[in-house]
Amino acid sequence: MSKRDHGGGLDAAVATYGGARADWLDLSTGINPLPYPVGDVSQEAWTALPDAGAMDRLLDAARSFWAVPEGAEIVAANGASALIAAMPHVWGGTRAVIAGPTYNEHAAAFAANGWDVVDQRRGDVQVVVHPNNPDGRVWSPEQLHGPCVIDESFADVMPAASMVEQAVQADRIVLKSFGKFWGLAGARLGFAICAPEVAQRLRDQIGPWAVGGPALEIGARALRDVTWAEATRDRLAADAARLDDLVGWDLVGGTDLFRTYEVPDAAAVQDKLARGHVWSRVFPYSKTWIRLGLPAPDRWDQLEAAL
Repeated sequence: MSKRDHGGGLDAAVATYGGARADWLDLSTGINPLPYPVGDVSQEAWTALPDAGAMDRLLDAARSFWAVPEGAEIVAANGASALIAAMPHVWGGTRAVIAGPTYNEHAAAFAANGWDVVDQRRGDVQVVVHPNNPDGRVWSPEQLHGPCVIDESFADVMPAASMVEQAVQADRIVLKSFGKFWGLAGARLGFAICAPEVAQRLRDQIGPWAVGGPALEIGARALRDVTWAEATRDRLAADAARLDDLVGWDLVGGTDLFRTYEVPDAAAVQDKLARGHVWSRVFPYSKTWIRLGLPAPDRWDQLEAAL
C-alpha cells in the first residue's frame, strides 16, 4: 500500500531545511506538548509478560475515566491504529461510509480489506471522527445510522461531547486514543468501547498481550489522575486561544490540541515556518489549509519568530 499522509515526518524536514532535530518545533501533530509525567515504571513491567491483573487495573481506570456505561466492555490494544485496522473484520459488508476530509487511516483500513469507501451514500458501516481531524466537526447521535465506528481520539479535551453511551449498542464502537491528550504517543495505547460480543471479536483479531507492560502501568496511573486531566484541559484551551491570536489567520476549525487555518497558500506558509525550524501540517486535498499543534510553554518565542 502506498504511503499515507500524516503529521510528523520531521526527519525529512530536517534533511530539507537543515538544523539539528532538537532545534525543531514540531507542530505537525495534535499531541499534547506537556505529556503526563509517567514517573517510575516497575522492572517487572519491562521483563514479564503482561498479566491479567495489570490489564484489569488499566481497564478499570479507563471505565471510570470515560464513564463507560454498564453493558459495554473495553478492549485495549497497541494504539488506536491497531484497532482501526481491525474494524473491517468486526461486521460484514462491502461498503464503508466515511465523510471526508478526515483521518485517512479509516478509509485505508477498509480499502485494504476489499471494501468500497464512499463519502455520502448509505453503506454497511459508517465511520465518524468525533471531533473530526482536521476541521473539528462534531457529530450527534441522530447523524449515526447502522453499524458505526465513532473515533473519539481527540474527544478528551471536550468530554461532555463524548458519545460513549452509544457503546452499549451491538452495532456501535467508540475508539479512544491515549497518545493525544496525555501526550504519550510512544506508549502506543488505544481503546475500543463496545458491546460484549463485539469486544470478543476484537480480542480474537488482536490476540494476546496486545498492550505492553509499561503502557499498562502508565495508562492505569494516568487514567486515575483526574486532577491532572482537568488542569490540562484548562491549559490546552488557553493555549489554543493564544495560538489563534498569534497567527491571525482565518480559523477553519480544530480542537484544543490542534488548529486548522485558511491561508492564501498553505505550501508557502509551511515553507516560511520551516525556515524558522517550525514544522506544520498541510493537506493533499487543500492548497489553503494548514494545521498547527500547540507549542510547549518554552517554545512560543520560536513560533513567533518563524511567523
